[in-house]
Amino acid sequence: MDFEKDDVLAMHTHAHADVHITIVTRGEFAVHGPSIPITIHQPGAVIDFQEGHPHEIIATKAGRIVNIQKHVLGKPTASPAGPA
Repeated sequence: MDFEKDDVLAMHTHAHADVHITIVTRGEFAVHGPSIPITIHQPGAVIDFQEGHPHEIIATKAGRIVNIQKHVLGKPTASPAGPA
C-alpha cells in the first residue's frame, strides 16, 4: 500500500482470519492504538499486529507498507520451530 505524507489508515481491528504483520518498505509511519503506544517505524521495520487490538497507521513521510496475512483459512501460515 502506498501512502502520501499525512495519509491515515483509520483506527481498525483485525479478526483471527485477517490479522497480519506489516513491513515498512519505504518512508516512515507512526502506529498507535488504545493499547499500543505511539511508535515510529522506518524501512525494514516489522510490526506484528495482534487480533482484536485496534490500531491506526499514519504516514509521517510518503512511503509504502506491505502486509502479510498470518493465517490462511483460519490456520497459521507457519509453525514455530520446535526442539531439534
